[in-house]
Amino acid sequence: MKKRIYGLENEFGIAFTCNGRRTLPSEKVVRYLFEKLITTEGFLNVFLENGARFYLDTGCHPEYATPECASPMDVMIYDKAGERILENLLNYAQNKVHEEGFQGELAIFKNNTDFVGNSYGCHENYLADRTADFYYMAEQLIPFLVTRQIFTGAGKVFRTRRGTVYHISQRAQHIRQKISGTTTNERSIINTRDEPHAIKEKYRRLHIIVGDSNMSEFATYMKVGTTAIILEMIEEDFLPTTFALRNPVRAIKDISRDLTCREPVPLNNGKRYSALEMQKEYLELARRFYSTRPMSPEAADILLKWEYVLTKLEEDPMQLNQEIDWIIKLHLLQAYGERSNLSPEASGDRMLMLDLQYHDIRREKGLYFLLERRGRIKRMATEAQIETAMVDPPQNTRAKMRGELIKLAKLKRIPYDLDWNYIRIGYLLNLWVKCNDPFQEENEKVTQLKRRIERSNFKYGYLL
Repeated sequence: MKKRIYGLENEFGIAFTCNGRRTLPSEKVVRYLFEKLITTEGFLNVFLENGARFYLDTGCHPEYATPECASPMDVMIYDKAGERILENLLNYAQNKVHEEGFQGELAIFKNNTDFVGNSYGCHENYLADRTADFYYMAEQLIPFLVTRQIFTGAGKVFRTRRGTVYHISQRAQHIRQKISGTTTNERSIINTRDEPHAIKEKYRRLHIIVGDSNMSEFATYMKVGTTAIILEMIEEDFLPTTFALRNPVRAIKDISRDLTCREPVPLNNGKRYSALEMQKEYLELARRFYSTRPMSPEAADILLKWEYVLTKLEEDPMQLNQEIDWIIKLHLLQAYGERSNLSPEASGDRMLMLDLQYHDIRREKGLYFLLERRGRIKRMATEAQIETAMVDPPQNTRAKMRGELIKLAKLKRIPYDLDWNYIRIGYLLNLWVKCNDPFQEENEKVTQLKRRIERSNFKYGYLL
């Protein structure tokens, strides 16, 4: 696979309830999540020791952005580390709320919709060459992104006038455009945001905002991995334009409603293909692409898993009830429905709650983790890998320098200010380094800065 930088941003839902009722505004509760990390009042944006960023996004949603990662596997591991970091902060915040005399329970959900129809996102970032034609790249990617939901969707119970229905994707119903400049008002498949946090003349950031937040490690790995392969094919002008959808916005909704993955949608060329058929075509093209090029072990693994998923989807999607979120959840809901003797209305309410509880990041509460403990979830990361990723940055990207300097600054008890592509240490000090190459894990200026900090004494941010 082409050398590339990857990143995931997940917005989380948050609620504090007592006997099923909201008792404390999210705006107040969410500040406790940050209190353990920083003491500056009102400052809800911080970089972590593992190189990731944690901040408060629009709508009072805590958001975790992974550090720069050099592979789909690393992205998946650091995404899971973000869940654990947030779970630890949740436990701290829960205790603080109780200390203030508020009785109730704090919960955080890794999903994309709430009960009143609001949607919040999972954004994927792929570093791309500046020389590539962005709109050509986007148009080529869109049919793939629309159809990949058959193995990346998180599943969603919707309440309608005719009762509850189940869809493959949570985000699909909220997509309004193919391409847009915003991520909230007019949600699109691909966003035009161009903040590469790198050498702007050389790189741009491809910002994909159509995907669901995944609990499944397998689904996250496949979401990023297959997209990276398709992107590389587009960059090398290998992918044909025959898959252009007549109406991608309508198609993404129609595919989400089709649990068989077999209903065809119209293409621009007059043909009709199902999401499953299109994904099989993409897989075959990927095989041909790598038949004349070197293939990394990770690319080979992604192709193998891609074939496995599509084969099972064609035979019977329910065979993937340990790998794919929307199928894991559907299997759970069907099992509950067979056991319960509730009225249709009560059953619908319970289905909505089970849907939400699947995404609870608390390992002792979330239904995903219940299934995991019972051995009914296919794991890809080890606990040791996740625990390491919670405290240590990736060792093969720029995040390594950022994470190490944060640890050093905390050890020396000196203030620091940084962003994705710069570092400033000390208050009123000219210790400032720009880091514009995300592939660079070492930088001579950063190394000199670290040595100066290690050998010097600081007090109140001043060098003594």
